[in-house]
Amino acid sequence: MAFVNGSITLCPLDLHRETLQSGRVLAPPIRRKESKPGSATAAKTGPSDGFPAVGPECRTGVLPMKARVQPLESPELEDKVGQLRVLSFPDFPEVREVAYYSDLYRWYEDHSLSGKLCRWVSVTEEGEVVGHLTAFPQFYRIDGQRVIAHTPGDYMVLPQHGFQAIMLMRSFFRSTENCVVCDMVPAVIGVETRLGAEVVGELQYAAKLMNVSRLPMPSFPAPLRRLLKLPQQFAPARGFTDRPGAEPHEVEEHVAPPAPRPRAPIPRPLQGLLNGGLRVVDEALGSGFGGDHEVEVLDGFDDSFDDLFERVAAVVPCTPEKDAAFLRWRYGPGSPQAPVTVLGVRSRGRMLGYAVLKAAFHGQDGYILDLTTLPGRQDVVRALLRETVRSFSRMGVQIIRYRFVESPTSPRSADLWRMGFFYRRGRRHKLLTKFADTSLRETTGDLLNWSLSFGDSEAGFWLR
Repeated sequence: MAFVNGSITLCPLDLHRETLQSGRVLAPPIRRKESKPGSATAAKTGPSDGFPAVGPECRTGVLPMKARVQPLESPELEDKVGQLRVLSFPDFPEVREVAYYSDLYRWYEDHSLSGKLCRWVSVTEEGEVVGHLTAFPQFYRIDGQRVIAHTPGDYMVLPQHGFQAIMLMRSFFRSTENCVVCDMVPAVIGVETRLGAEVVGELQYAAKLMNVSRLPMPSFPAPLRRLLKLPQQFAPARGFTDRPGAEPHEVEEHVAPPAPRPRAPIPRPLQGLLNGGLRVVDEALGSGFGGDHEVEVLDGFDDSFDDLFERVAAVVPCTPEKDAAFLRWRYGPGSPQAPVTVLGVRSRGRMLGYAVLKAAFHGQDGYILDLTTLPGRQDVVRALLRETVRSFSRMGVQIIRYRFVESPTSPRSADLWRMGFFYRRGRRHKLLTKFADTSLRETTGDLLNWSLSFGDSEAGFWLR
């Protein structure tokens, strides 16, 4: 989304995705049927809106239709939201798996705050759904208080109705008192901040290479490429795409398909040598790392997780409420990420820390959805990191991805570097907040007060 010459224009963003996740995107241009003349006028805002009127630049070859925002209440509208996903993301076949999205919303009905979940759609005069937004509620512990905050998600708007992106988000902020958002799409962050949310800071993004299957191929000038008889494109590094050289799931959140990323295949003998070397290095790095703590593979989340959370919340000013009940709902059977691997460190029956690991459905990317320890227990952090790498190695993943706010309950940079992780500067999520209470707003507005992992936020619900 761009504000140009007093108008709002939707344009494709050069973003990538790892999964489709929350749909928190404004869709790429799609040609649709022209509306009838009586519906061609774009919606205008009044002086109090603070947004410019929509001009002709927002049109993508069609005449925009008037649309209104209303709650999503009927099954017929639910079906049309599914159609909207397909129109919004035509290059992503997974959006046609309607049952997946239905199951996710049914899963959320088991949340204790499901009664406070709100959904809106933008509907034209012809009954066509051209936009959608959901407000997901969650408990947070802020300065010792239990507070409810909502997150906008499953956010989609067709480009010829770009102004509905603002109208939907305005409905969200008018209906919710507090919000906590993990987002990385600039256009959406722009709308959220314009409506009152504040950017607190960025989540760290660390990754670790586990398998060297292909190497990036440097670009060559066309004459040199012809002289060396090099192909125009090389095989994809990973993924499930038919487009040569594309890496669609390495990215993050979605709108336009990523540009092809050339890769050069490594001969199998050399590949085996390099991967064997990586395993040897990982074992050497993990040797003695984390002391003699025994890391268990846990079957689930028992009452010891309640004790751990209360001890964390007594020290950390801002954190999602992650007691045993929440963790069982979040990662247990029936959740979008199930099954997961849960690692834990105990001492005399008390939980000192845990990690939640997930291998993506294609089996090639591993995600640390959560890694939380008692504040200051870096020995426990290191033991969990050591076993995390070993666990993902046994799963056969090619790369580990970890997004988190660095805090007293999380790994330090030195710990991650020691285990072979490197930091990614691009594709980082931003943490945004908006709280009605002044004291809560001041506390949540400082990133140093937060303990947060990618799996704690709504953005992590859509990981597949």
